[in-house]
Amino acid sequence: MAEQSRVELGGFLRARRENLSRADAGLPPVGRSRTTGLRREEVSYLSGVSVTWYTWLEQGRDIHPSRQVLDALARTLRLTVTEHAYLLSLAGYSTAATTARPPAATAPPALQRFMDALADSPSYTVTADWRIAGWNAAYAALYPGVATARAEDRNLLWLVFTDPFVRELLPDWDVTSRRFVAEFRADAGPRLGDPAYLDLVSRLEEASPEFRSAWAAHDIEGFASRERVFRHPTAGLITLEHHQFVPSDHPDLHVVVYTPAPQR
Repeated sequence: MAEQSRVELGGFLRARRENLSRADAGLPPVGRSRTTGLRREEVSYLSGVSVTWYTWLEQGRDIHPSRQVLDALARTLRLTVTEHAYLLSLAGYSTAATTARPPAATAPPALQRFMDALADSPSYTVTADWRIAGWNAAYAALYPGVATARAEDRNLLWLVFTDPFVRELLPDWDVTSRRFVAEFRADAGPRLGDPAYLDLVSRLEEASPEFRSAWAAHDIEGFASRERVFRHPTAGLITLEHHQFVPSDHPDLHVVVYTPAPQR
């Protein structure tokens, strides 16, 4: 396991342990002030591993936990399916490739034509590290900054946390921005040690205290189609459904499409 993956695995376990409700783990509160969070000793006991071994995991030591140990920890810490998969991927048990090819600078021509054909549905394509590689005219109308951003800054996560227009565009920015961080972390997994990811995270930590807080939480969340509300400066409030898919011939790209929300 690479050093960055070990550090990330340790930080993730610690964050989940400290945030877990003791009641959900079947444990009574400790003292008058401690109502959440488990001790390392309690996690190790409930998971059937030694305290020393578990402590080494949280410390990012160069050890190699078995899949069975990680599965036990996932059960103890009440990890979601996405969080469990993320934990396994950090330890090298993911079936996904951990060395992706270099992200495309622009969306392939056929994919760009597909987005252009969705004339009334804002659409864009992101690479594995969330750089925006292409978009259609409807998305540019929703978010004009995508066309004027510097190429090195045209990253979805960077724009969400640094562009004031995006904060105004998203009435629920506080919630949505943190969800994006959780989804980004789930997507990245063990690739967080790659230079492109390290640079992006470092820049965001320096540029945004809100990002630093969200990143330190180690939240993990898989993508789910959902309604999104936008507050456009000229069109007013717009409600759209947010969808995402991966082209079978370009698995390193994600295409995001916003469609009209159903009428109620």
